[in-house]
This record gives sequence, structure tokens and C-alpha cells, in this order.
Amino acid sequence: MPNPRIGRFRSDAARAHFLAVYQYCLADLPPYDQTFDIPTSFGTVGVYRFPGPDGRPVVLLPGRNASTPMWADNLPGLLAHRTVFTVDLLGEPGLSVQEHELGSAEDQAQWFDEMLAGLALTSPHLMGVSFGGWSATNYAVLKPGRVSSLTLLDPVMTFAPISVRTMVMMIPMGLPAAVVPEGLRRWVLRWIAGGAEVDDSVPAAALIASGTRDFVLHQPAPTLFTADQLRTLDVPVLALIAGRSVIHDAERAAASARKLLPHGRVELWPEASHAINGEYPERIAETAAAFWAEADA
Repeated sequence: MPNPRIGRFRSDAARAHFLAVYQYCLADLPPYDQTFDIPTSFGTVGVYRFPGPDGRPVVLLPGRNASTPMWADNLPGLLAHRTVFTVDLLGEPGLSVQEHELGSAEDQAQWFDEMLAGLALTSPHLMGVSFGGWSATNYAVLKPGRVSSLTLLDPVMTFAPISVRTMVMMIPMGLPAAVVPEGLRRWVLRWIAGGAEVDDSVPAAALIASGTRDFVLHQPAPTLFTADQLRTLDVPVLALIAGRSVIHDAERAAASARKLLPHGRVELWPEASHAINGEYPERIAETAAAFWAEADA
């Protein structure tokens, strides 16, 4: 019997379906030159290296139920400026394999720290979207001095809580396909993406839909950072908040970030939805590249 407290695919058939979608979506990405399977105390982490210009590299952390292929729209612009590593987060649907329970925020920071050590990455820049933004912040809070900067794309549970409505709307995403009609699953994804059409022609949407259907998540829910935790962040932080985000009150999140981040640059993009990374890939790449250059200087 599999450990029910470890993230896993629902069945062999579900795993095969997800991997087929993953490979289909992976084909839309620029060529990578290395792949890694990094052992950690909590499982093996799958990582890709996409070659770019010299300079301090960037590590990308995807959102919940997503993985490396979700960055298809972002990688071309980012690779014009930096070498990029993409991570399939442990405990999420992807090529990483969880072996032991993740019981706390400290556990989540620990496996990430071990992964960076395995890659011999010293003080990289981190960029995370949604849950990936929370994960990047969690690492910087609990393991200070290990990264050069954070770029947070509408991060969840970082500067403002998730709304009750959103928590209710997300319930169907964690249930098996036999319980939740596929149409409802797609409707929720459209709602999160600000009404944009969601179908299998959109790689990120196909990947997330498959992840929610084929994989059972089991890790601690992200908890909102305290004011004291955010004030201790000792690195530059670029926070891009989506004005039409459904995960939190965007104005409240931006105001909190401006108030609490000691080295923060906070931008509220009024027309962006929570799918900000796919809506504004070129603008994000240009904004982040300038931010990274300033942080390195």
C-alpha cells in the first residue's frame, strides 16, 4: 500500500496519461542541455537546465499542479538574459518523485536547499508563480543568505490570504475524475485565468488539468507569512501583483508588500489575472532582467 501522506499518481494509467501530456507540452519549450535527478531527504527532484548568456542563473518554481512545461511562454524571453533552471516541485505532479512525507514549511525549504546544493548553485535568483512564489519566499525566509533575489508572480499566501470563495472554488480540483466532470474542472481553470479560454491547445492549461485529475497532492497547505518574517527578508524582492487575481485582494497584497519588504519593488498590474506569467511573458522577462542586473550590481 502506498503511503497516503505522500503525493502520488492515482494509478498507473493516470501516471501514463500525465506523462503523455507532459511530453506533449515539453515539446513546445526551447532546447535544454542538461537534465538532473537530484536526491534529497524527501525524494528525487527533476530539474532542467536551459542555456542562456553568462551571469548568475535563475531558478523557476511553477504553480500548484504544474511543472516545467508551464514556462513555455516565458523561457524564450528569459533565456535572452540568463541561463535558467526549471524545477518540478517535490510533491506536485511532474517528474520529481516524493518518497517521504513533507510535514512542514521547514521540510519544504530543506529539500529545496538540498536540491540547490546538488546542483552546485550558489545564490541564484529565484522566480516563482503562485504557489511557486510562496515556495521561493518560504525558502528565503527559512534559509537566509542562500539566494540573490526573489521575483514573485502573484504569489499565493505571501502578502494576503486566499479568499474564502477561492478556497471553495478550488475544492473540485483535488478530486478524482470520476467525481468531478471535466467541464467543471476546465471552468475553474478559466475562472482562475481571468476568463481566458482553457483547452488542451494551451500547454499550461493541459498540464494543470491533467495534474489535478491524475495526481493526489499531499503536503502542508501554505500558511500566510507573518509581518516579522517578511521584514527579515534580506534580499531584493520584485513582486508583480495581478490586479484581476482571484486568489487574494490584489490591492491589499500590494500594500502589504510595499509596507513590509525592506528591499521590495512592488508593481500592481491592473489588467493581469492570476495567469500573469502566460499573459505578459515579454514584459515579465524585460522587467525581471533589469531587476536581476540591479541586484547583481
